[in-house]
Amino acid sequence: MALKFGTFMAPFHTPVGQDPTYAIERDLAVIRHMDMLGFEEAWIGEHHSCGAELIPDPFIFIAYAAQETKHIKLGTGVVSLPYHNPLWIADRALFTDRLLRGRFMLGLGPGALPTDATMIGLSLEEQRGAFEEDVDVLMAILRGEKVTHETPRYRLQDAHTQFAPFSDFDILVAAIASPTGPRVAAKNGINLMSVGATAAGGFDALALHWDVMEERSPQFGHTPDRTKWRLAGPMHLAETKEQAIEDVRHGLDAWCDYTQNILAAPHFRAAGKTFEERVAWVNETGLGVIGTPDDAVAQVERLEKQSGGFGSYLLIHQEWAPHAATLKSYELFANHVKPKFQGSTSRLQTATDYAVSRWTELNDRQGAAIQAATDRHAKERAEAGKA
Repeated sequence: MALKFGTFMAPFHTPVGQDPTYAIERDLAVIRHMDMLGFEEAWIGEHHSCGAELIPDPFIFIAYAAQETKHIKLGTGVVSLPYHNPLWIADRALFTDRLLRGRFMLGLGPGALPTDATMIGLSLEEQRGAFEEDVDVLMAILRGEKVTHETPRYRLQDAHTQFAPFSDFDILVAAIASPTGPRVAAKNGINLMSVGATAAGGFDALALHWDVMEERSPQFGHTPDRTKWRLAGPMHLAETKEQAIEDVRHGLDAWCDYTQNILAAPHFRAAGKTFEERVAWVNETGLGVIGTPDDAVAQVERLEKQSGGFGSYLLIHQEWAPHAATLKSYELFANHVKPKFQGSTSRLQTATDYAVSRWTELNDRQGAAIQAATDRHAKERAEAGKA
């Protein structure tokens, strides 16, 4: 199956302390650029603290970005469901789906930043259990059911939406290393995004994730679809590996410092203290790619082998490199990596090969035909002159 490609945009703006207006404008510029380059989808995160991941409401951002793009699908990547009343998330999803007329996607997760949950009094110990409960409620509402349900966080009485879906939009659950994500996805007949696919634990868990989907889905009357499974990981590309490494001197250290000292997420933490150690951590552990398009192709092939097959690869957006170099990285990926897995240039190569195989013959015949036409014209002029 032909892979699709996109971005998972938290987004990360490190070092902390950048102007938020310009930071958000860069995010929009990246999505406009990806739309022009032919990427299929972009997933936008929800975060409320720590000072680096600056989009608090992906629905608002998506509705804005939709007006500046033409083709790329836009999804919540992810909305932190336990932070919200599921009825309002259902309503906003259906409304956004109607505004985008088929370009909306809904991604769900328990919430990644402990400081977010703490500020609203949500216990970290109850967060994942709350997520499982809330997905059940949300999916019932999206199916058009009237839901009566009570938790310590909300009370619903005959809750239902005014809108029906405009499109059969993709709904997925984010997963890292544990089986929680695939368990929730399998139970509800929705799809899976393995956000930590390239991290040590996440890579090792890829086969487990799909095993859970295949084992658990039929118990609830569902059939999992590999073509809807998304894997995510970071990359920065340049024409040479040396140039890629030089590019990421701009921001790799700040991003690593953020994961090591600000973001309290042990499952998503950089290794190394020096720049050289951190580059080695990205490249040598398989976490990501700081290198060339050929390195990117090898990484995607590695993930295909480990997972058994998936549908979309998402570049985890970061600002390791200056903005212009980041845009160039996406361009290199679109030009040299996407075609390898989508076959979009195979007929172009066939056409070129055919032209080369006929070059001598057709070149000689074309030259002879041009000369013959020239000779005929000269002859006609000569004969006309005699007359």
